[in-house]
Amino acid sequence: MSSTARPTPQLPDPRNADILVHVGGQLAPRAEAKVSVFDSSVQGGDAVWEGLRVYNGRIFQLDAHLDRLFDSARAMAFAETPSRAEVKEAIFATLRANGMRDNVHIRLTLTRGMKVTSGMSPHLNQYGPCLIVLAEWKAPVYDQDGIRLITSAIRRNPPQCIDSKIHHNNLINNILAKIEANVAGVDDAIMLDLHGFVSETNATNIFLVKRGQLLTPHADSCLPGITRGLVMQLARQNGIALVERNISIAEVYSADELFTTGTMGELAPVLWVDGRAIGVGEVGLLTRRLQALYRAETANSGEPLPF
Repeated sequence: MSSTARPTPQLPDPRNADILVHVGGQLAPRAEAKVSVFDSSVQGGDAVWEGLRVYNGRIFQLDAHLDRLFDSARAMAFAETPSRAEVKEAIFATLRANGMRDNVHIRLTLTRGMKVTSGMSPHLNQYGPCLIVLAEWKAPVYDQDGIRLITSAIRRNPPQCIDSKIHHNNLINNILAKIEANVAGVDDAIMLDLHGFVSETNATNIFLVKRGQLLTPHADSCLPGITRGLVMQLARQNGIALVERNISIAEVYSADELFTTGTMGELAPVLWVDGRAIGVGEVGLLTRRLQALYRAETANSGEPLPF
């Protein structure tokens, strides 16, 4: 074994060094927050998850995220799940213990739980599910003034393989696409479906603007994201023409504007794809308008924290 010392990890936000994490009903310091080696998430990525944001004392779109969490667990045939009230209380308790009320991202994970012995069958999961609430101080992860993308060689899962409507923890194909983006020195990678149409990026949904019309791919091989749905709602409410349809990568190259959507990164303008400038290579007017509409939503809605 090499004796070379590993570099000291650098946290993106030093405040996260001392956070408390909720795991299986208990709050634990970051270094002690662990699941068993027999947990289904370790054994086979057998878990479902959500990402949430906290803005000014409110959890944004909390019920929509919990709806998807429980829908995913049901589709995965979890034998039991905690109640909605129990999940909310675990989230509130975690935020309260960390003194978090703003500029916070929550990774909410529900695993099938611990197994009595290693193996694939859910019949081995006899301890009940494990809920994990990981809240961190975290600003939006993308540059709001523009990011760069490549097209990945890795295809997004179609419904006949692993249905993207299930928000599961098996993210290997997304990770492989992200590795390609890292190697290329860009922010993320666009993933196509098996027919060669644009699906989403490895981490976000995608929208383009062409001649004043907003376009986004069908939610067939992509996750029907909650931020995606809100952007579509805002477009309809504000008289912005919106079409859901198949989109080719050539249409991406020739778009007037392009942006991604997701809880972790909000609305992020895309200025460059595969060596091609998008539009004039600057953040477009419609993107800026939708960013402002989205910010107004985050400022004025959400589940108030009870502390």
